[in-house]
Parts: sequence; structure tokens; C-alpha cells
Amino acid sequence: MNPTGSMQPIPAQAGIGLRLPHQAMVLATRPQAAWLEVHPENYMSDAHSLVELERIRADYPLSLHAVGLSLGSAQGVDAAHIERLRRLVRQLEPALVSDHLSWSIAAGQYLPDLLPIPYTDEALQVVCRNVTQVQDALGRQVLVENPSTYLQFAASATSEAEFLAAVARQTGCAVLFDVNNIYVSASNQKQDAAQVMRGWCRALDARSVGEIHLAGHAVTTTVSGEELRIDDHGDHVCEAVWALFDQALAHFGPKPTLLEWDTRLPEFSVLQAEARLAQARLDAAQARPCTQPSYARAV
Repeated sequence: MNPTGSMQPIPAQAGIGLRLPHQAMVLATRPQAAWLEVHPENYMSDAHSLVELERIRADYPLSLHAVGLSLGSAQGVDAAHIERLRRLVRQLEPALVSDHLSWSIAAGQYLPDLLPIPYTDEALQVVCRNVTQVQDALGRQVLVENPSTYLQFAASATSEAEFLAAVARQTGCAVLFDVNNIYVSASNQKQDAAQVMRGWCRALDARSVGEIHLAGHAVTTTVSGEELRIDDHGDHVCEAVWALFDQALAHFGPKPTLLEWDTRLPEFSVLQAEARLAQARLDAAQARPCTQPSYARAV
């Protein structure tokens, strides 16, 4: 237990995404979990849940994974949202804070999705400006996650991997590397996922990778009969994603790894079992050398 309530570091182990339906049980029983990650937006206007989370984080390292900063918005980041997040970060003292390489705000209206951006010089300037603004406001490094995508922009001048690597170099942010999103995006764009992963390994400095995400996804069929993968975080991690995870660990080394499950939420014990599968792979990776240094870069 951490009686002072000060920040506990996130270990390079498999953690679990804590969702509100499980929160009361976690508070009451303190089930085994190496660390927990929550969406801060769920706590910005829910005082009761925030009080519970404050009590929980005394026993578990905590990460905040935001979805509302809209780091790719040309109009800039919402100052009011940054302030809400800043107050929450000060109160909870999480070890990690992250959001996505995407946008979700237009003309002051929030859209219910994490929308992709073109990988151009202009977009790079926008994202770097926004990431720097967030880091300056919070007084700390943030992590930026590669989102799932369903198309490619003709205007893109570089790959997603090279673009995110440039953001990390120019802002000092870290990378939240989502393996499921690599697979979903590659599959939807008719690319070989293992080859795409090799491109990420070439582009990213292992020192910039501060966290890895794993999740399941849904498979549906379009009206034209094509298979489409939807990143809904509503199932077990599939074998193809596990294989990509092993590929990533061989290159980046063990990192804090989060098991996400957001829809069709099962019992917490199912999440624990899935985290144990990830932990077994992390343990195996720990026993062998990686191809690049695995320590995290600080701002």
C-alpha cells in the first residue's frame, strides 16, 4: 500500500484498464493487478467515482489515458479541457498520462470518435504545437498513441510510424504503442501486418516507447462483401495481435503493457486472465536481449 498517496511508477508488467462497472468491486476486494489505467474524462464531472478512484490509486500504480485532447486539431487544444485534465492530474498524481494521434473537435463540437490526420508537414506542426501546449500545461511528459485507421490520406507524405517518431523527437513526448491498432489498420488497408510492424520498429527509437496497448476487436462485413475490423476493445486479444506483440517486444524490450477492454465488458477475472497471457510474453522477453535499448526517455 502507498499511504502517502504519492505517485507510484508503472512497472514493465501487464496492467488492466479499469472501467466504471468494475470500480466498486476493485475498491472492495483489491484484486491482483500490476497497475490500472482509466479514462480521465469519466472522472471530470463524477465526484463520487473520483473519490473511489483516489482510494484505489493508493494501492495500484495509475495511468490516465485521455480521449478528449484532440491533439490533431488545427484549431488547437481546448484550454478548458486541458485545465480539467491538469486539475485531475494534480489530484491523482498518475505515473503516465496519454492521448491519441487524432482529432475529435470541430468548431467547438466534440465528435464521438478518434479521427485520423494526414501525415504531412503542416499536420506535424499542428500536432507538435498541441503536444507541447499540453506538456507545458501539465508540467510533464505525455504519451501519444497511434490510433486505428480505416483509410489512408492521399496527401500523406510519410508513414504513420515516421510521423509519430518525428512528433516524439520534436516535442520530447513518449509513444504509447498500440499493437491491436497496428493490426486493425494494416488489415483494413490490405497490408501485411508483420511488415508494417517492421516499419514501426525501424522508425521508432525504443527509448521513446513508454507503454504498449493490447486489445481485441470486432470483425464485420461491409455491404460490398469485404471484411472490416473495428477497434471496439470488446473481445480477447487475437492470435495475430499476440504475434505482433512478440515482434514488438523483441525489438523494444519489455514495456508497461495495458490490456484494454471497453465494450461487452466481461468479469474482471477475464481481464486478469488476459493480462496473465501478456505477462508471460513480457517475462519471456525479459529473458532475452532486445535489438534496441528499452529504457524510457524523460523530458
